[in-house]
Amino acid sequence: MLILQTLNQRNGLKAAEVANETSIPRPTVYRLLETLEGLGFVSRDYSSEKWRPTLQAKSLSSGFRYEDWVTQSAVPEMVRLGRDILWPIDLVTFNDYRMEIRESTHNISPYSIDHGMVGLQSPVLDTAGGRAWLAFSSEEVRAQTLAGLKARQGLQDPVILLDGPLVHVLKTCTELGVGYRMNGHRPRTQSISAPIYYDQDVLACLTVIWTTSALSFENALVQFRDKLVKAAQNISDALVRAED
Repeated sequence: MLILQTLNQRNGLKAAEVANETSIPRPTVYRLLETLEGLGFVSRDYSSEKWRPTLQAKSLSSGFRYEDWVTQSAVPEMVRLGRDILWPIDLVTFNDYRMEIRESTHNISPYSIDHGMVGLQSPVLDTAGGRAWLAFSSEEVRAQTLAGLKARQGLQDPVILLDGPLVHVLKTCTELGVGYRMNGHRPRTQSISAPIYYDQDVLACLTVIWTTSALSFENALVQFRDKLVKAAQNISDALVRAED
Protein backbone atom coordinates (compact mmCIF):
# COMPACT_ATOMS: atom_id res chain seq x y z
CA MET A 1 0.00 0.00 0.00
CA LEU A 2 2.90 2.38 0.64
CA ILE A 3 3.95 2.13 -3.00
CA LEU A 4 0.40 2.82 -4.21
CA GLN A 5 0.04 5.76 -1.85
CA THR A 6 3.34 7.18 -3.10
CA LEU A 7 2.30 6.84 -6.75
CA ASN A 8 -1.08 8.42 -5.99
CA GLN A 9 0.58 11.48 -4.48
CA ARG A 10 3.00 12.05 -7.35
CA ASN A 11 2.67 12.66 -11.07
CA GLY A 12 4.12 9.27 -11.99
CA LEU A 13 7.43 7.87 -10.72
CA LYS A 14 10.20 5.67 -12.02
CA ALA A 15 10.97 2.55 -10.00
CA ALA A 16 14.19 4.05 -8.65
CA GLU A 17 12.27 7.15 -7.54
CA VAL A 18 9.72 4.96 -5.76
CA ALA A 19 12.58 3.26 -3.93
CA ASN A 20 13.99 6.63 -2.86
CA GLU A 21 10.60 7.94 -1.74
CA THR A 22 9.65 4.85 0.26
CA SER A 23 13.10 3.66 1.44
CA ILE A 24 12.18 0.21 0.13
CA PRO A 25 15.10 -1.63 -1.54
CA ARG A 26 15.03 -1.22 -5.30
CA PRO A 27 14.80 -4.98 -6.11
CA THR A 28 11.78 -5.22 -3.80
CA VAL A 29 10.18 -2.19 -5.45
CA TYR A 30 10.56 -3.76 -8.90
CA ARG A 31 9.01 -7.00 -7.67
CA LEU A 32 6.10 -5.24 -5.95
CA LEU A 33 5.42 -3.01 -8.96
CA GLU A 34 5.27 -6.06 -11.22
CA THR A 35 2.88 -7.72 -8.77
CA LEU A 36 0.66 -4.61 -8.66
CA GLU A 37 0.75 -4.45 -12.45
CA GLY A 38 -0.41 -8.06 -12.62
CA LEU A 39 -3.28 -7.23 -10.28
CA GLY A 40 -4.25 -4.27 -12.46
CA PHE A 41 -3.47 -1.56 -9.90
CA VAL A 42 -0.56 0.15 -11.69
CA SER A 43 0.54 0.58 -15.28
CA ARG A 44 3.92 1.33 -16.78
CA ASP A 45 4.41 4.17 -19.26
CA TYR A 46 7.12 2.75 -21.50
CA SER A 47 7.89 6.08 -23.14
CA SER A 48 8.89 7.69 -19.82
CA GLU A 49 9.53 4.56 -17.71
CA LYS A 50 7.16 5.94 -15.09
CA TRP A 51 4.62 3.95 -13.11
CA ARG A 52 1.12 5.31 -12.46
CA PRO A 53 -2.05 4.08 -10.73
CA THR A 54 -4.76 2.56 -12.93
CA LEU A 55 -8.47 3.26 -12.78
CA GLN A 56 -8.88 0.15 -10.64
CA ALA A 57 -6.73 1.74 -7.95
CA LYS A 58 -9.02 4.73 -7.48
CA SER A 59 -11.10 2.89 -4.90
CA LEU A 60 -8.03 2.25 -2.75
CA SER A 61 -6.99 5.82 -2.03
CA SER A 62 -8.59 9.23 -1.94
CA GLY A 63 -5.31 10.53 -3.36
CA PHE A 64 -5.97 9.08 -6.81
CA ARG A 65 -5.12 11.73 -9.39
CA TYR A 66 -7.78 12.61 -11.97
CA GLU A 67 -4.97 13.29 -14.44
CA ASP A 68 -4.11 9.58 -14.35
CA TRP A 69 -7.66 8.77 -15.37
CA VAL A 70 -7.12 11.03 -18.36
CA THR A 71 -3.88 9.31 -19.34
CA GLN A 72 -5.32 5.82 -19.21
CA SER A 73 -8.55 6.78 -20.97
CA ALA A 74 -6.81 8.94 -23.57
CA VAL A 75 -4.18 6.58 -24.99
CA PRO A 76 -6.51 4.31 -27.03
CA GLU A 77 -8.30 7.34 -28.45
CA MET A 78 -5.00 9.06 -29.26
CA VAL A 79 -3.74 5.99 -31.11
CA ARG A 80 -7.00 5.70 -33.05
CA LEU A 81 -6.96 9.37 -34.05
CA GLY A 82 -3.24 9.27 -34.80
CA ARG A 83 -3.70 6.40 -37.23
CA ASP A 84 -6.42 8.39 -38.95
CA ILE A 85 -4.77 11.79 -39.33
CA LEU A 86 -1.10 10.59 -39.18
CA TRP A 87 0.18 13.84 -37.61
CA PRO A 88 1.45 13.61 -34.00
CA ILE A 89 -0.87 14.16 -31.04
CA ASP A 90 0.06 15.25 -27.50
CA LEU A 91 -1.94 14.96 -24.30
CA VAL A 92 -1.05 17.96 -22.12
CA THR A 93 -2.01 18.94 -18.57
CA PHE A 94 -1.52 22.11 -16.55
CA ASN A 95 1.26 21.65 -13.99
CA ASP A 96 2.86 24.44 -11.95
CA TYR A 97 2.04 27.15 -14.51
CA ARG A 98 3.39 25.10 -17.42
CA MET A 99 1.78 22.69 -19.86
CA GLU A 100 3.28 19.21 -19.48
CA ILE A 101 3.11 16.50 -22.13
CA ARG A 102 1.66 13.42 -20.42
CA GLU A 103 1.32 11.17 -23.47
CA SER A 104 2.27 11.50 -27.12
CA THR A 105 2.02 9.69 -30.45
CA HIS A 106 5.22 11.28 -31.78
CA ASN A 107 6.97 7.90 -31.62
CA ILE A 108 4.42 6.28 -33.93
CA SER A 109 3.59 9.21 -36.23
CA PRO A 110 5.17 8.99 -39.70
CA TYR A 111 5.23 12.78 -39.89
CA SER A 112 6.90 13.50 -36.55
CA ILE A 113 10.45 14.83 -36.38
CA ASP A 114 10.46 14.86 -32.56
CA HIS A 115 10.75 11.97 -30.14
CA GLY A 116 10.95 11.59 -26.37
CA MET A 117 8.32 14.27 -25.86
CA VAL A 118 6.65 12.86 -22.73
CA GLY A 119 7.53 14.94 -19.69
CA LEU A 120 8.50 18.06 -21.62
CA GLN A 121 6.98 21.32 -20.42
CA SER A 122 5.92 24.30 -22.53
CA PRO A 123 4.65 27.84 -21.86
CA VAL A 124 0.94 28.19 -21.19
CA LEU A 125 0.40 31.40 -23.15
CA ASP A 126 2.39 30.38 -26.22
CA THR A 127 0.90 26.94 -26.89
CA ALA A 128 -2.40 25.71 -28.28
CA GLY A 129 -2.88 23.46 -25.25
CA GLY A 130 -2.26 26.28 -22.80
CA ARG A 131 -4.62 28.58 -24.63
CA ALA A 132 -7.29 25.86 -24.73
CA TRP A 133 -6.81 25.37 -20.99
CA LEU A 134 -7.39 29.07 -20.37
CA ALA A 135 -10.17 29.62 -22.89
CA PHE A 136 -12.35 26.71 -21.79
CA SER A 137 -11.72 26.73 -18.04
CA SER A 138 -14.15 28.49 -15.73
CA GLU A 139 -13.85 32.23 -15.32
CA GLU A 140 -12.49 31.75 -11.80
CA VAL A 141 -9.79 29.27 -12.84
CA ARG A 142 -8.82 31.42 -15.82
CA ALA A 143 -8.49 34.55 -13.67
CA GLN A 144 -6.42 32.77 -11.02
CA THR A 145 -4.16 31.17 -13.63
CA LEU A 146 -3.58 34.43 -15.48
CA ALA A 147 -2.83 36.25 -12.23
CA GLY A 148 -0.23 33.64 -11.36
CA LEU A 149 1.33 33.74 -14.83
CA LYS A 150 1.55 37.52 -14.79
CA ALA A 151 3.17 37.53 -11.35
CA ARG A 152 5.71 34.87 -12.29
CA GLN A 153 6.60 36.32 -15.68
CA GLY A 154 6.30 40.00 -14.83
CA LEU A 155 3.63 40.56 -17.48
CA GLN A 156 1.57 43.72 -17.71
CA ASP A 157 -1.81 44.24 -19.33
CA PRO A 158 -2.46 44.19 -22.17
CA VAL A 159 -0.56 40.92 -22.76
CA ILE A 160 0.56 40.77 -26.39
CA LEU A 161 1.48 37.41 -27.96
CA LEU A 162 2.93 36.68 -31.40
CA ASP A 163 -0.58 35.66 -32.47
CA GLY A 164 -2.00 38.95 -31.17
CA PRO A 165 -3.42 40.34 -27.92
CA LEU A 166 -4.16 37.61 -25.39
CA VAL A 167 -7.77 38.75 -25.02
CA HIS A 168 -8.28 38.42 -28.78
CA VAL A 169 -6.51 35.04 -28.91
CA LEU A 170 -8.70 33.56 -26.16
CA LYS A 171 -11.85 34.98 -27.77
CA THR A 172 -10.84 33.37 -31.07
CA CYS A 173 -10.25 30.06 -29.28
CA THR A 174 -13.80 30.04 -27.95
CA GLU A 175 -15.15 30.92 -31.39
CA LEU A 176 -13.14 28.13 -33.05
CA GLY A 177 -13.95 25.61 -30.33
CA VAL A 178 -10.24 24.79 -29.95
CA GLY A 179 -7.07 26.42 -28.72
CA TYR A 180 -4.67 27.36 -31.49
CA ARG A 181 -1.10 28.43 -32.19
CA MET A 182 -0.03 29.89 -35.50
CA ASN A 183 3.23 31.63 -34.56
CA GLY A 184 5.93 31.50 -31.93
CA HIS A 185 6.61 28.32 -29.92
CA ARG A 186 8.16 25.52 -32.02
CA PRO A 187 8.78 27.44 -35.27
CA ARG A 188 7.66 25.99 -38.60
CA THR A 189 4.80 24.16 -36.90
CA GLN A 190 1.24 25.03 -35.96
CA SER A 191 -1.26 23.32 -33.71
CA ILE A 192 -4.80 23.17 -32.39
CA SER A 193 -5.95 21.73 -29.08
CA ALA A 194 -9.29 20.51 -27.71
CA PRO A 195 -10.23 20.44 -24.01
CA ILE A 196 -10.94 17.24 -22.08
CA TYR A 197 -13.50 17.72 -19.31
CA TYR A 198 -14.38 16.02 -16.06
CA ASP A 199 -17.32 17.36 -14.06
CA GLN A 200 -17.27 20.59 -16.12
CA ASP A 201 -13.58 21.22 -15.34
CA VAL A 202 -10.83 21.11 -17.97
CA LEU A 203 -8.45 18.33 -16.89
CA ALA A 204 -6.27 18.10 -19.99
CA CYS A 205 -6.05 19.11 -23.63
CA LEU A 206 -5.50 17.05 -26.76
CA THR A 207 -3.20 18.75 -29.27
CA VAL A 208 -2.42 17.93 -32.90
CA ILE A 209 0.76 19.40 -34.44
CA TRP A 210 1.67 19.76 -38.12
CA THR A 211 4.34 21.49 -40.19
CA THR A 212 3.46 24.71 -41.96
CA SER A 213 5.24 23.57 -45.12
CA ALA A 214 2.76 20.71 -45.48
CA LEU A 215 -0.52 22.31 -44.41
CA SER A 216 -1.94 25.79 -44.07
CA PHE A 217 -3.70 26.61 -40.83
CA GLU A 218 -7.05 26.88 -42.62
CA ASN A 219 -6.71 23.46 -44.28
CA ALA A 220 -5.58 21.84 -41.05
CA LEU A 221 -8.54 23.34 -39.22
CA VAL A 222 -10.92 21.85 -41.78
CA GLN A 223 -9.23 18.44 -41.72
CA PHE A 224 -8.56 18.02 -38.00
CA ARG A 225 -10.80 20.18 -35.82
CA ASP A 226 -13.97 18.09 -35.77
CA LYS A 227 -12.05 14.83 -35.36
CA LEU A 228 -9.95 16.28 -32.55
CA VAL A 229 -12.96 17.68 -30.70
CA LYS A 230 -14.75 14.34 -31.07
CA ALA A 231 -11.72 12.45 -29.71
CA ALA A 232 -11.52 14.79 -26.72
CA GLN A 233 -15.24 14.30 -26.09
CA ASN A 234 -14.82 10.51 -26.26
CA ILE A 235 -12.11 10.72 -23.59
CA SER A 236 -14.31 12.96 -21.44
CA ASP A 237 -17.13 10.42 -21.75
CA ALA A 238 -14.76 7.58 -20.85
CA LEU A 239 -13.80 9.37 -17.64
CA VAL A 240 -17.44 9.50 -16.59
CA ARG A 241 -17.94 5.80 -17.35
CA ALA A 242 -14.78 4.91 -15.44
CA GLU A 243 -16.19 6.46 -12.29
CA ASP A 244 -19.36 4.36 -12.39
